[in-house]
Amino acid sequence: MAVLCLADVSDGALALDATSKAITASTKLGDVTVLVCGPQAAADAAAKIAGVNKVLCADDAAYAHGLAENIAALIVGLADDFTHITAPSTTTAKNVLPRVAALLDVMVLPDVIEVIDADTFKRPIYAGNAVQTVKTTDAVKVITFRTSTFDLAADGGSAAVEATSGAGDAGLSSYVSDEVATSDRPELTSAGVVVSGGRGVGSEEDFALIEKLADKLGGAVGASRAAVDSGYAANDMQVGQTGKVVAPDLYVAIGISGAIQHLAGMKDSKVIVAINKDEEAPIFQVADFGLKADLFQAVPELIEKL
Repeated sequence: MAVLCLADVSDGALALDATSKAITASTKLGDVTVLVCGPQAAADAAAKIAGVNKVLCADDAAYAHGLAENIAALIVGLADDFTHITAPSTTTAKNVLPRVAALLDVMVLPDVIEVIDADTFKRPIYAGNAVQTVKTTDAVKVITFRTSTFDLAADGGSAAVEATSGAGDAGLSSYVSDEVATSDRPELTSAGVVVSGGRGVGSEEDFALIEKLADKLGGAVGASRAAVDSGYAANDMQVGQTGKVVAPDLYVAIGISGAIQHLAGMKDSKVIVAINKDEEAPIFQVADFGLKADLFQAVPELIEKL
């Protein structure tokens, strides 16, 4: 079996966490070739990941900003040499791989959480309340891996890096600009600690409590959909079925009731701590530690003690 794994590249740099975990999953399927649509430095970084046999580097302006139409055409041009095409379940891959599957006339398997064999996979459905086992007979399997369920690959690889090219710019879309929020905090999906606030926080001003606690713990800041919809937090902080999926070592849910859509995005966390004044809140059913308390009393005290 031969696997082509699309690396996640952001602003010309390899997104190591997502790419490494996708490679861990891909090695269960066969020999892994990594496709890096970016500069040589990103390809060199991918070559150092254990389990990588070869790196293909497409250093072309047509692929520099993750334009899905161009990258999908490039992958389809390489597909004849591979039985599996994989990627981490990032926004870029979720844009690219369905197009690849359509062009190859095969199904796409998104958010795979377990590899049973080369044809059989497990993936969550119904907001994570059920796990579906899927067996595909497609000649080429197109898969995105939910990276929160796989470990980082080891370092120490020494794969060869080769240049590759495709048809270039298809002229179907064009890059305009990026609007990226910068922060000194860890990236939400790869952080070891995540502190999230919900509707119970009450206002954008009071959400500063969540940020202070996250800073004390050296963690990232998350939010429920209710908090985002209420304007307390930015969209890119949303954790849940329609937001980001996280699995940190520690997840602290503050003022979050625990709607099923939110649980789908964080229930794989190693340790879950919940603070809520409603003892009937569903979040307590999945929490390892629960504190029934007013967050405006408990969180400042916790920050002070930390």
